[in-house]
Amino acid sequence: MKMQVVGCSHHGTSIALRERLTLTPEQIPEALDRWRRVFPSVEAVLLSTCNRVEVYAATENTAVPTRRQVADFLARFHDLDPADVVDHLYEHSSREAIRHLFTVACSLDSMVVGEPQILSQVKRAYQVATQQDCTGPLMHAAFQAALRAARRVASDTAIHRRRVSIPSVAVADFAKQIFERFDDKHTVVIGAGEMAEETLRYLQDEGAHQITVINRNFERAGELAEQWHGRAVPWAQLTETLATADLVISTTGAGELIVSAEYFQQIGRTRHQRPLFILDLAVPRDFDPAIGERPDVYLYSIDDLQPTCRRNQAERDKELPAAMRIIEQETDRFMAKWHHRATGPVIEQLRAGWQTPKEDELRRLLHKLPELDDRSQEEIRRSFDRLLNKLLHPPLESLRDESRHGIPHALLGALARLFQLKD
Repeated sequence: MKMQVVGCSHHGTSIALRERLTLTPEQIPEALDRWRRVFPSVEAVLLSTCNRVEVYAATENTAVPTRRQVADFLARFHDLDPADVVDHLYEHSSREAIRHLFTVACSLDSMVVGEPQILSQVKRAYQVATQQDCTGPLMHAAFQAALRAARRVASDTAIHRRRVSIPSVAVADFAKQIFERFDDKHTVVIGAGEMAEETLRYLQDEGAHQITVINRNFERAGELAEQWHGRAVPWAQLTETLATADLVISTTGAGELIVSAEYFQQIGRTRHQRPLFILDLAVPRDFDPAIGERPDVYLYSIDDLQPTCRRNQAERDKELPAAMRIIEQETDRFMAKWHHRATGPVIEQLRAGWQTPKEDELRRLLHKLPELDDRSQEEIRRSFDRLLNKLLHPPLESLRDESRHGIPHALLGALARLFQLKD
């Protein structure tokens, strides 16, 4: 049995190349179909996110594709030159491949350690590969073990409970102190950048679904609104939109205030002192800081959020050693099962090979002792079984001990020769 991962990530590959190798959700089934044609006996899962593109491969008997073969596969799928790709891909095999998978699933290899999205992305990649008939017993075992490791890290450490990105802190540490629920709140996004998108993701996880996007580029506003099942409005409707808002996320690159204190006074008169949460993520700021002095407005800028981010990061860092110990434990546990499984055929052959002479001798003995009653015959059968188990115990125990440290190829070969076991 062989396991391997080949890929690239934010750790050492430029975003320019990652963008060229990224597989969209629509492309992944097509890529998996092509994989089955090129490598018909190799199980595979393709994981593609904004920060990584990885191919997990496993096989029982044949060799797994090399790094160069995987680079060629990815490059040809995207009409790239394989020579421009291969040197940017890393490769992990056997234990290191399993450890890497567990680390990724537990969000310990993410750009923002502990971010929750990666686990759902790993699950989705595994599910799609299974639907495309690209997984088998090896991938099932590996990915189910990865999900178990992720559950342990989530339950046994506080690493996921400490938000460290600006958007996650804004929602978890600030907005939730103001609003008990979000499903009945009107969320307005001004601008359509990555920060706004990430904040929307956290808000939607909390139940927000009444979303309006407003941007000077109305087409881009429409794209973001469609992605988050909201609606886009023209820039000219900014005043009316803010008048009905409960939460505002502002991320424009305007370079100057888009909402001054005087401008907001007009809006405030129509709001009747309803609470308004404003997350101003723009640099320079979009909202006049004086707006935050109103009793009905909670206005936060990036500078307001960063101390909480740093404090949470320090708390999260304390949890890393415990999380990594879980990764090592789960990797050891999986590899022990993996190696033990490799010894299974030899164990079965040993048992089967000794079973036949045992039955022959038992039959011969009972034939010579016809006077024995059923109870005595059964006792003799049990004695033969106990003797056989005692004789098999030393080699099987040796196999189990050796398999804890890897597949015991030398011992398997020796047993095969000693007991004339066939492949």
